Amino acid sequence: MKRRTKASAAAGSGQSNLAELPEHSSDSPLSIHAMTVAYDKKPVLWDVDYDAPRNRLIAIVGPNGAGKSTLIKACLGLVSRASGEVEFWGENYREVRSRIGYVPQRESVDWDFPVSALDVVCMGRYRRIGWCRPVSKRHRQVSLECLERVGMRDYANRQISQLSGGQQQRVFLARALAQEAELYFMDEPFAGVDAATERAIVEVLRELKSRGKTVIVVHHDLQTVPEYFDDVILLNMRVVASGPVEDVFTRDNLHKTYGGRLTLLSEAAEAVARAASGRK
Repeated sequence: MKRRTKASAAAGSGQSNLAELPEHSSDSPLSIHAMTVAYDKKPVLWDVDYDAPRNRLIAIVGPNGAGKSTLIKACLGLVSRASGEVEFWGENYREVRSRIGYVPQRESVDWDFPVSALDVVCMGRYRRIGWCRPVSKRHRQVSLECLERVGMRDYANRQISQLSGGQQQRVFLARALAQEAELYFMDEPFAGVDAATERAIVEVLRELKSRGKTVIVVHHDLQTVPEYFDDVILLNMRVVASGPVEDVFTRDNLHKTYGGRLTLLSEAAEAVARAASGRK
């Protein structure tokens, strides 16, 4: 892959900085090149540059309004980018979309749509089934197995609107599993779920990693970052720091990210100390 400059990656944005960006690897499941996103001309993300490592569980962490969900949506083309490029294994999203899974925030879904839990999971198979074709017995069986993996097989025929919030989140996770993707984006999958669902999600994340997948998760609980994730992106409009949790998830970097919110920093410091103690 050719080395890019900020001027070329942000062509048309009025930037003239010719400083070279780091070279991005075509082996990376996700490469973000000098990406800026703005709503009503107000920047939400600014000059984001990032390469995701393969086969890692990666948390995106930052304060409210930092652009965490926007980062995922901009990568997937769900919101427009003001400048910059995004590549997956060196290709654009359209070329490799079948290799990518996405679990949106639960609040963004219309749960009143009249479908069963199994129907929702089968939707994750449509790229393999083909649009407007019936769901075969084999694809239904795969979908049932995905529901089993998240502890929801007994609810396969239940209307999605009749499930609790945690159960709905598990069904959406099963749908992502049914895609059999290589890279997964998950937008706050732990938000508002009970302890049993949180444990189920963690088990699925670890299973995906054991199968060589890469998972990028918007996460809000600083205390569980060292326990659940391998890598972290600290984000506040820009990438403050990124890399392995043991190197990046430090009090100094968190202070830069959160701007001195002492309660959060105290909790994070405790989590960092526990993780460091566990590695000895």
